[in-house]
Amino acid sequence: MLPAGDSSNAGPTRIDGVTEGVAPTSHQTVQRAPSRFTFRQVSNRKRPKLNHYAPPTSQLRETVHTAFRFSGRQDGNMQVSAAHLICRPSPSSTHQSSQFAGPEDGSTEFDFAVFDEPSMDAGEDGTMTQSQKSKRTAGDNPLLVWKKERDTYLREIIRLDGRGENARDLCAGCCANPAEFRCQDCDDMQLYCGTCSLANHARSPTHRIQQWNGVFFESSSLKMLGLRVQLGHPIGHPCILPQPAFNNDFVLIDTNGIHELGLDFCGCETSETHVKQLLRHGWFPSTPTNPRTAATFRLLHYYQILSFESKASAYEFYHSLVRLTDNTGMMKRMLDHYDGFMRMVRKWRHLTMLKRFGRGHDPSGVDGTSQGKCVVLCPACPQPGKNLPEGWQTASKAKRWLYAVFLAIDANFRLKRRNVSSDHADPSLSSGWSYFVEEKEYKAFLAEHLTEVQEKSTCSSHSAVNMADTKQAQGLAATGIGTVDCARHNFKRPNGVSDLQKGEKYINMDYLFFSTLRGTQLEMLNVSYDIACQWHKNLWACMKSFPRSHGLDYLTKYIRFFVPKFHLPAHVAKCQTIFSFNFTCYVGRTDGEAPERGWSNINPVASSTKAMGPGCRRDTLDDHFGDWNWKKTVGLGASLLYKMKDALAEKAAHALAFEEFDAVITPEHRSAWLEEMQAWEDNPNDTSISNPLEAKAMAITQAGVRLKLAELEAEELQRGIDSSLHPQILPSVLIASGIDLEEEQHRLANIAESMGQHATDTQKGSLTQMRNSLRRRIDMWRRTQVLYLPAVQGLIDQAAARECHENAECIHLWLPSELKTKPCDPRLQEDEWELRYAQAHDALEELRQCLRIHCSLLTFKREWVRGQGANTRAQNALARIHRRRTACVKRYRSAWMALKSLATIMKKTGWQGRLQELADTHIKPLVDPYATGEGRRHVSWIWMMDGVDHGNEGDDDGVRIKWCKTRARALRWSEEVELLTEEMRRVLEFFTWQQARWEEQGKACVGECAADIEGLRAYAARQANIRRGLADHFRVLWAPFLLLEGPIDLPPQLAEHSLPDLMIPDIL
Repeated sequence: MLPAGDSSNAGPTRIDGVTEGVAPTSHQTVQRAPSRFTFRQVSNRKRPKLNHYAPPTSQLRETVHTAFRFSGRQDGNMQVSAAHLICRPSPSSTHQSSQFAGPEDGSTEFDFAVFDEPSMDAGEDGTMTQSQKSKRTAGDNPLLVWKKERDTYLREIIRLDGRGENARDLCAGCCANPAEFRCQDCDDMQLYCGTCSLANHARSPTHRIQQWNGVFFESSSLKMLGLRVQLGHPIGHPCILPQPAFNNDFVLIDTNGIHELGLDFCGCETSETHVKQLLRHGWFPSTPTNPRTAATFRLLHYYQILSFESKASAYEFYHSLVRLTDNTGMMKRMLDHYDGFMRMVRKWRHLTMLKRFGRGHDPSGVDGTSQGKCVVLCPACPQPGKNLPEGWQTASKAKRWLYAVFLAIDANFRLKRRNVSSDHADPSLSSGWSYFVEEKEYKAFLAEHLTEVQEKSTCSSHSAVNMADTKQAQGLAATGIGTVDCARHNFKRPNGVSDLQKGEKYINMDYLFFSTLRGTQLEMLNVSYDIACQWHKNLWACMKSFPRSHGLDYLTKYIRFFVPKFHLPAHVAKCQTIFSFNFTCYVGRTDGEAPERGWSNINPVASSTKAMGPGCRRDTLDDHFGDWNWKKTVGLGASLLYKMKDALAEKAAHALAFEEFDAVITPEHRSAWLEEMQAWEDNPNDTSISNPLEAKAMAITQAGVRLKLAELEAEELQRGIDSSLHPQILPSVLIASGIDLEEEQHRLANIAESMGQHATDTQKGSLTQMRNSLRRRIDMWRRTQVLYLPAVQGLIDQAAARECHENAECIHLWLPSELKTKPCDPRLQEDEWELRYAQAHDALEELRQCLRIHCSLLTFKREWVRGQGANTRAQNALARIHRRRTACVKRYRSAWMALKSLATIMKKTGWQGRLQELADTHIKPLVDPYATGEGRRHVSWIWMMDGVDHGNEGDDDGVRIKWCKTRARALRWSEEVELLTEEMRRVLEFFTWQQARWEEQGKACVGECAADIEGLRAYAARQANIRRGLADHFRVLWAPFLLLEGPIDLPPQLAEHSLPDLMIPDIL
């Protein structure tokens, strides 16, 4: 603690060695006398710390930087001298001082390491100088520095084409023979003789050798030097009966090129087959009999990982190796092993899949593999028997929803396959063991339902439904693929992928749905599909035609269908509530768009897989899907952590927003709305229960208002009241006709504007005819207008005197809203008010429809339209919608200005609560793909116009709907936190189950010899260790969140580790 005398200074604020406060007016250094500071030892610190805090000042004019210097120690106290360095702050920084505040008790915590030297430099007079600011150095742009050294780099690189400092005559190894050879792959630039080169490369037979011919280095090889690779024996132990490869011609493909080797197989009595000898040496033979070509394991593994990340095709990779070997093309015949390389890659993919899923440890072997067993399962999804707690099937309703599985169905039309080869010539090696369904059974089922006609959509014009039979398939065996994914974590499901033959037909997607759910024990299913509103209608009726093995006991399960959030705005209004994730209980913040995110990863392989045979393509895609799932698995730690931190913050924000909104709702309305909302949430498909998210009031339209006004005038005529001044045109008809003429003027003005300065004579003639027609209609309307509005005649005469010629679209109509200072019949003002109010609503409804269509067209263009011609037509359609939208905006703004003028005249109030001024920022779709989603966003007011109150019950649709949606947002974020916590627990349980499974397999494995058993146990132990490591890593990463739900056990080796600062908001 500081002595009282020291704390009475100018009240500086201490921040990391810098004190800020109102400094003296002088710029001289203020030197304080040595003071005695007492301090307390801070626990778990290597050195004592002292810090002085004082309330900050909001009006900083100068800053005092204090440098402390340690001068001695006496009686347990430290003597410190303090020097104050004064500088003026920049005007922009003064406002920042208020954000720093220290502890109220004035406790100190200062690091005395700064006592050695002042932390800030000063000028000769002790003041700060502007030269202390950081300056850009040459290192800030290293390329500019490097440009000056280009000649040096170039000379050094060219120098290595010669012998350099190794230009000696004798071998660097034996110093006896001529030095002629060097290796391109060894980290040694010295030259050796042929004998020493062979000795150096006995364990590196694929290194590339160069020979100095007296002028330059030319390519050579270890085979030319006489190197022989002996299989079946340790290096250096010759075989008594070597068997050279056929015709002494063996090719080995490695990561540094394609090599010809001198190879000898072992011919001893106890020798293994040639294939086994190659495999035990880490070389993969191209053929099982008399192999003459092989690839190293490291090459196959390298290409497999490279293809996952870069999506490079085998053709591109192989020809990269060809160019590494010979970049001139003169060795083309020797390097033609592409077909063999393709076979080895495909076999390697298949074998690594079997290895990773324990088929080598299973007593039944490879042939005992059942469908869908070679799949990387989602650890966060509920997996009965693997990560669900005991008694999950009898859990209460409040917890049962946590054990539901979320599925997302979608199709991809980029992954086509040309009509080449056949399943007979190119069968799949996995045969339904992984992500693709079993092809023979699938094709046989489709053949039985080939003639079925797809039912057309009764919702929006869904291209996936209505164009399913029109998708071009000429020259294609598959127009794309359909998939079923985990909707929350984007994992491909077992037997959840199949080829599509002609568009996205129901029958294909039905088969996928029932295949991936075959034998499921889960009782709650949440299914997302962009056309779920149509697809689910006849799903259970169609299931009757499926094999019994594909049947789903749907009567005992709770199954709900949804439309993904991005696709939902393209549906009709009813679908946007019934099939919405946002307004349905127990789904958290699931959006259903998981498959869409995965397409960007797999689409790049379409260019190579489209020309493959059917079996090769399915095996390749299976391998890529498996890698995608594995990357998702190891990334769950970070992804769930990010989602949880986000969900906690959003949960608090939306809970507060709902509380504030709910506080202004009367108890009667709150009780009624809550009861109505809960009834609908429990039975969303029951049409007898009203949907609280839909407007109950009738929509306001111009046609409806005109009918209402005509009925009122008819009633007046029946009572003998006739306010008309024209035998055929009533007052309401006059105003309605004037509004129609105004809209015609807007349309004509848009046409004239779009023609531009270079219109043709035909266009100009057509425009003139339209103007003449409109002018005649206005003149006829004027004759009746002056009867009802005599004051208009003077305004017409004044306008005629000022303008010698005026286009028809520019003529002022002088409706009552424009006559602020002229006398006007209140009846006409009231009629215009009603019509303008309806016109504004009509314009908003058409504007909303334009935005929906625009969003739908964009989605259609992205998913279906290919080619320049089709894209041009799609752009023209979008342009037409844009012009309609612009017209709607002009019409609404015209109506709004008229209402604003009439409201002033008629003393109308409250109308702007529903009809607001329309800014450009308000004109946005309900779901903008580039904006935040339903759970985060503020919806534009144009989407809140759901009806008006025509009665006195206080049933305001807009307020009720907003209250229901605000409540739904808060509930979804609360559910998301609970669901994420359960998913974190499931992931840890799943890894624990996998670890135990691998440990059990390692103990129970059986082999032909001790070496086989050791390999099986070693692999099982390594896999178990990987799962243990992932679980430990995730457990530490998530510990602060999991601790909120209850204590967790940390491994002893991790218990002492400090947890990361996750900045968790206080949610208790």
